[in-house]
Amino acid sequence: MRIAKVSGFRSSGFLYAVAALCLLAALTGCSRDPNVRKQKYLESGQRYFDKGQYKEAEIQFQNAIQVDARFADAHYKLALAAMRLDQFQTAYQELSKTIEIQPDQYAAHLDMANLLILSRRLPEAREHLDLLVQKQPNNPEVYLARASYDAAANNTAAALADMQKALQLDPARSDSYLSLAMLQMQGQQWDAAEASFKKAVDLNPKSASSLLALGNFYQTRGRFPEAEQMFHRAIDAAHDEPGPRLSLASLYMAENKPAQAEDFLRQAKKDFPSNSVGYRMLGDFYYANNQLDKATDEYAGLYKDHRNDMLVKKNYIQLLILKDRTDEARKLDDEILKEHPDDEDAQIYKGEIEIRSGKASDAINTLQAVLKTDVDSAIAHYQLGLAFDQLANTNRAETEWRDAVRLRPDIIEAHRALAGVAIRHGDPGALAQEADQIIALQPAAPDGYLLRGIAEINRKEYATADEYLHRSLQKEPNNPAAYIQLGNLQMVQSKFAEAQKFYQQALDQDPNSTEALGGVLNVFLIQKQPDRAIAGARAQLAKFPKNTGFHVMLGQLLLEQAKDLPGAEQEFKQAIDLDKKNSEAMVQLGVVQNLRGASDQALQTYSDGSQVNPNEIRFYLLAGGIYESKQDWEHAKQQYQKALTVQRDNPLASNNLAYVMLQQGGNVDVAFQMAQTARQKLPDNPNTADTLGWAFYHKKVYGSAITLFKEALKQQPDNPLFNFHLGLAYAKSNQAAQARQQLDRVMKLKPNFPDVDQLRQALAQVKG
Repeated sequence: MRIAKVSGFRSSGFLYAVAALCLLAALTGCSRDPNVRKQKYLESGQRYFDKGQYKEAEIQFQNAIQVDARFADAHYKLALAAMRLDQFQTAYQELSKTIEIQPDQYAAHLDMANLLILSRRLPEAREHLDLLVQKQPNNPEVYLARASYDAAANNTAAALADMQKALQLDPARSDSYLSLAMLQMQGQQWDAAEASFKKAVDLNPKSASSLLALGNFYQTRGRFPEAEQMFHRAIDAAHDEPGPRLSLASLYMAENKPAQAEDFLRQAKKDFPSNSVGYRMLGDFYYANNQLDKATDEYAGLYKDHRNDMLVKKNYIQLLILKDRTDEARKLDDEILKEHPDDEDAQIYKGEIEIRSGKASDAINTLQAVLKTDVDSAIAHYQLGLAFDQLANTNRAETEWRDAVRLRPDIIEAHRALAGVAIRHGDPGALAQEADQIIALQPAAPDGYLLRGIAEINRKEYATADEYLHRSLQKEPNNPAAYIQLGNLQMVQSKFAEAQKFYQQALDQDPNSTEALGGVLNVFLIQKQPDRAIAGARAQLAKFPKNTGFHVMLGQLLLEQAKDLPGAEQEFKQAIDLDKKNSEAMVQLGVVQNLRGASDQALQTYSDGSQVNPNEIRFYLLAGGIYESKQDWEHAKQQYQKALTVQRDNPLASNNLAYVMLQQGGNVDVAFQMAQTARQKLPDNPNTADTLGWAFYHKKVYGSAITLFKEALKQQPDNPLFNFHLGLAYAKSNQAAQARQQLDRVMKLKPNFPDVDQLRQALAQVKG
């Protein structure tokens, strides 16, 4: 019996061991099965995604793809995670891969269409939408996407038709009525829009988003009591959400009740002691309304109370940067980077701080490192554009800003930067486009309408410009910038009395505004009343003696209108005493010094100025001009080369360097090419005509040289140098009479012209 028991015991143990081995083998087999592994990664990623942990989800979806590079579901899920992380380029790549592997994955086609619409790649979006309409004709989401496409293509009628089709397929969708209402507002169908907003609320009366949308509609229509009622209902419907309270505060601001808005948010903040959005909303309100001092003070308190809230810390850093408190910002940012060296936000803040500190080259290195890790970081592209702009690399700056809005069309500051580019390029069409983007993103802000007004002034669409400028004033009634542009609008129509009125209103709103005072003074000057302009500048300066801009303006008036060099010099020096970095004052001071014969002092002023602001190319151009007048060609060449180091495509620097090279006996072909480029960029400038003519002269193409010298003299007939060059070209062409005529002209204009003997010698060699 004992043997039997022992035998039985051993048999049972053996069976358990065999079972365990079989189970282990099965498990090992499972772990090696790629189909099981990739599915587990996909399911894990989905769990993270559902919790809003998109970074973690992204990693798991990538793990699934590493197991099976053609796992369409993982590519699609990775695209969805990338979109939640604002990684739109990655999303595009993954959606493309999904569709390549699984062409009938229509959800991917739909997401791709929406992504392409967002990026304004409309022809590509249309291809996906046409397929979807064919394959899923009863899917309301398809028609919602096509309505978005139509709206982006400015086809409001088609967008409305598609929205109606979506509602026919699913008439109970509250959000579809909201989208329909927005389109109806775009078409100024106010009654229909109100009805659609109300229908959205009826379908979902507890929806805070529907109530807020209707409230916002009432606010835009100036129906403030009804808007307030909707916002209160939204607060009741979402009592635990801060958003509706912010909408009510914005309404109070629209009603010009800032104190009530502030008091309301201060009280509302108490309802959210543990909700980050809730306790931040007062500080965010200050920031949104450009009350940076209050926002910074509020965030200082929040940081003290919530040191573990990383968003509070980061927002506080951003505010410190905006307030130019870069040392404090750097200290806090370094704390983040010490603990989290790869924190993208902190790296971008580092780049911002470097830009603010005048270290644009360092900022470029910092921000490019961010983009190596995350090529889709729109904020990094925007800040990189600012760094390039600081180095006067305007082309690269524009490229970065365009990348920013391509990746994130809602980055309004990038649109504002591109609007500035359009203004510099004199491109009213591009300016109108950027203005429309700003209006769409921030319809309550005044500057979109203001920029659109400027575009219409340049298009000579004066009635439309007036409409947009007054819409800007409706958004911010005391905005001096709008009054200035209204003054400009009257000026271009030669309505000087009306222009003066608007400029004065701007000056009343902001007595420190150099633009407003400049408008007032320009009206006097255009009416040939320089004494009144000088008196006006003195009067305003007496009220604000520390306004450097006013000192510069008075100095310019004394220089250009009164020819009062001592008085002008005094004003420019006072401006510099008030602001050691004022480049305009230093430029003008050097001009005065040179005019009164103190060229060495002027050169020292320009040298000092270039130390303070090495990217201000006027210092190099003006210094080069002085060296040219001294016939110190080598130093002139060095100055123009410095200018081209800052702005390699600057046509004035290229033109002047070409001339100096010709004077020095440098490479004629290189000089000729530079002169041609300068002439192409400045076709109406007499100096570029003269330099290119001089290059043709050195290439012995005298006919072309004569033509260009004549073009230069049409604009400056009394320029002795241009006459001298024309005389030489005539002499080399054996046109003795014309050459002698030019010699007489030069002697009359400037009897001591330094190179006149060269013309006499050329005349003596004329044949016949």
